[in-house]
Amino acid sequence: MTSSADSAAPGPLTPRGWAAGPAVAIVSVFMALLGTHAAGVPFRDPNHMVARRLLQVGCLIALLVALDIVIRAGRRSWRPGPWLAAMRAVRRDRWTWQRAAAVAIALVSFYVTYLAYRNLKSMVPLLRPGDLFDRELADFERGYFAGTAPAELLHSTLGTTTAAEVLSSVYMAFIFLVPVSLALALVFSPSTQGGVFYAVALSINWALGAASYLVLPALGPIYAAPAGFADLPATEASHLQGVLLSQRLEFLSDPAAANAHQSIAAFGSLHTSIVFTAAVAAHMLGLGRWLRFATWALFGLTAIATIYFGWHYVVDDVAGLVIGLAALALARSLTGFEPRAVRWLRLPNRAGLPVRVAAARFGRQDHAQSRLTGKLGGDDKPL
Repeated sequence: MTSSADSAAPGPLTPRGWAAGPAVAIVSVFMALLGTHAAGVPFRDPNHMVARRLLQVGCLIALLVALDIVIRAGRRSWRPGPWLAAMRAVRRDRWTWQRAAAVAIALVSFYVTYLAYRNLKSMVPLLRPGDLFDRELADFERGYFAGTAPAELLHSTLGTTTAAEVLSSVYMAFIFLVPVSLALALVFSPSTQGGVFYAVALSINWALGAASYLVLPALGPIYAAPAGFADLPATEASHLQGVLLSQRLEFLSDPAAANAHQSIAAFGSLHTSIVFTAAVAAHMLGLGRWLRFATWALFGLTAIATIYFGWHYVVDDVAGLVIGLAALALARSLTGFEPRAVRWLRLPNRAGLPVRVAAARFGRQDHAQSRLTGKLGGDDKPL
């Protein structure tokens, strides 16, 4: 019974699930091509950054798949002979070519969408020359904080020493959160469709974020009013701000130069939207309580960090929440993912000890339970 549970592949991917990622990628690339054509700049991948990240995350996924096979085989036996046989069985039953193809398509679609996003984001100052709404955004948020900038309130409340270092680490963690969470979802999600849903939701964040930059161009407080952040110590976040400013100035001086690009845009905050998406997805995918708590804590700290360092205005973070919600709703609609389809059942193994396995529910829970327990030989109740 344990071997069946450990090696069983997650539920099959629906046709909508297969098509969702490529559809988002195709639309995003089409819009990016229109934008780069209008700006007179070629569609490109500066320094092959996106290609390198795709390769890196692909290697990470391959390692996680190997780890998944080893762990599941180890649950059956750690003796060399049976263990190797168990690994072959898990690989054959769990990692079918259909599932491997679904993961590969989701991964490539995500990074194609990300490439389109980077191109569109770079084009904002060329497509909306001279249009910046920093003054309006700053005045709007000051009106809700008694005439004081929210960043100033955070500096006076949290201080500018230890808090700066902690929040800088939180903000920079985003660089690792996106690829690592994507890889983990695609490999370990209780259902293949759940992992694809998360990948599509992240992709839609990129697409909607690029659109928001064009709708309301802004630089962010750190660039529009840098004096308000002069007392902050040097951190990794402040170093990144300097690098991005240099890249923007170089891009604006010669947009057609090889590898020229810029990545400064404030409205809305994709740090906020994507971490929010991850936090909500943790619930929708049925992850553990502590992991859900950790993602919400990271979301709260990330939102604070975006204001603290002047990356964003408060309204940018609010827009990020809207983008995140829209991305989740659209991804669910496009993939056909049903959160209630993820249920955890407690089934006995050979030694009579409980083993948690994920099950896809396609009807009523009691009907799904009877099908699964009848097939695997268990009779315990759902958790």
